[in-house]
Amino acid sequence: MKKDIHPTNYRPVVFQDLNNGFAFLTRSTVATDDTIKWEDGNDYPLVKVHISSATHPFFTGEERVLDIEGRVDKFKARAKAAEEAREKRAKTAKKEIARKAAKAEKASAKKTAQPSR
Repeated sequence: MKKDIHPTNYRPVVFQDLNNGFAFLTRSTVATDDTIKWEDGNDYPLVKVHISSATHPFFTGEERVLDIEGRVDKFKARAKAAEEAREKRAKTAKKEIARKAAKAEKASAKKTAQPSR
């Protein structure tokens, strides 16, 4: 085995879930400035996480939609606007086709109405 390849700062650390306050003590090399007094009365480094096994849908069995920034709403609004624009273009194209057809019909009628020389 190679020497000196393993981290030297491997120590007990508390990870705390910010969603529900669930915390667990494990060993890690993660760097942090926060500390917390644990159940055994000792102070340990504290790492705050947004999702842990206590709140992740895979482990809890419940499905939740986490849309903090409104991305789903923005997508739906863009999709609706695109559909409206598509419908408007189709309507305009139909009007243009009808206008050209009327113009061609009028020109055709004008040609047949003129007497031959």
